[in-house]
Amino acid sequence: MPLDIGSKAPAFNLPTDGGGTLALATLQGTKVVLYFYPKDMTPGCTTESEGFRDRIKDFNAAGAVIVGASKDSVARHDKFVAKLGLPFPLVSDETGTLCEAYGVWREKKLYGRAFMGIVRSTFLIDEQGKIAAIWDKVRVKGHVDAVLAAVQAT
Repeated sequence: MPLDIGSKAPAFNLPTDGGGTLALATLQGTKVVLYFYPKDMTPGCTTESEGFRDRIKDFNAAGAVIVGASKDSVARHDKFVAKLGLPFPLVSDETGTLCEAYGVWREKKLYGRAFMGIVRSTFLIDEQGKIAAIWDKVRVKGHVDAVLAAVQAT
């Protein structure tokens, strides 16, 4: 079932980099930018994560927290965070439950080959835990600025 603006954001409680866990419920009352990306250490995912890292003060000033999500392991997230100096958590969704709940685990095509994977997507969750904005099939260039503008407008 696809998510729509105004629908309740699916709850989660998942392991994060650094050996922690993160539950969406603990962020109630805060705007949450939840971005899904295919894989740590790949060019597009690195660029997108660096973009959020570089604008973290602007997001924080607008009352938002950033949370990255992929199916990578906690150990791989630890390496990614250390390499890029990311100041926000990355949740590990190795089972794919979160990706399924948000509808980002879909068929993709590359060079005529079809396969299942994470479609780069971002969700803005408002202070009440509802979906305020959705970016699907994200193109990295300009994406962080678009998300920041939406956060500042809410």
